[in-house]
Amino acid sequence: MRFALTYCKDNVAGKNIADRFRELGFMPHVPIIELKNETLYSDLNEKEYPELRNIEFLVFLSTHRSAAGESALTIHTPGNFRGNDLGGAVGKVCMTSAFVCKWLFLELTKQVAAHATIKEKYKVTLEATHHGPLTDIPCCFVELGSKESDWVDREAALILATVVSGLDQYAVDERWTAVIAVGGPHYAPNFNAIQAESPYAIGHIIALYNLPLTDSMISEAEAKTKEQVKLVLVDFKGCGNAGQRDEVISVIERNGLSYKKTKEAKN
Repeated sequence: MRFALTYCKDNVAGKNIADRFRELGFMPHVPIIELKNETLYSDLNEKEYPELRNIEFLVFLSTHRSAAGESALTIHTPGNFRGNDLGGAVGKVCMTSAFVCKWLFLELTKQVAAHATIKEKYKVTLEATHHGPLTDIPCCFVELGSKESDWVDREAALILATVVSGLDQYAVDERWTAVIAVGGPHYAPNFNAIQAESPYAIGHIIALYNLPLTDSMISEAEAKTKEQVKLVLVDFKGCGNAGQRDEVISVIERNGLSYKKTKEAKN
């Protein structure tokens, strides 16, 4: 797969991961773009960055922050289903590949399991689709956090760099099915389990805080998934009250998609 990396020069974790990637030393053909501005607010396009021409997937390397301060290694697609307080455009999400997101998640889980000190300290998790920037190049964020001592952790950054480097040998598993995920909290525990243990490949996640679900939100998530999407996974209990849950199902079906509840997807 032809992929590229990008990070902000002042983003501690992003630079840490990029530096560890460079130290791997065997992928000089992979463009690494250092941005002056924070990635959330950067315009990434082929005209401004010719090295992105013919790139199939773009990985944003960045810090992860959370109020709880829990150490985590995270993967998520950027975009805004509602407001754009943190870059991007209102109601617009980035193109992504559900298959690449799943592949990265599985490889990261595997790498962390093989490193006892990292496994003890860090949680591996998806995040719901959130924040900028906005780009047409299929992409995702790979983040290290969520506090300063994590951002400078060379061992954790090396694991993330090693996982990303594996995209050079990326191959699709024919059993995978690309899906959109709806409902649940930001760190998506039910969708984490499905991403890790089932043939469903999750790209965009529309969390509870972005509901009520609308036609434009579901069509945007579908249009911005590289693979064909016919199915939506629903964290049914994580979609609010009974009326809100019924509305989620109504919107999905009205847009010609089928759905499956997370408890069914785990079986």
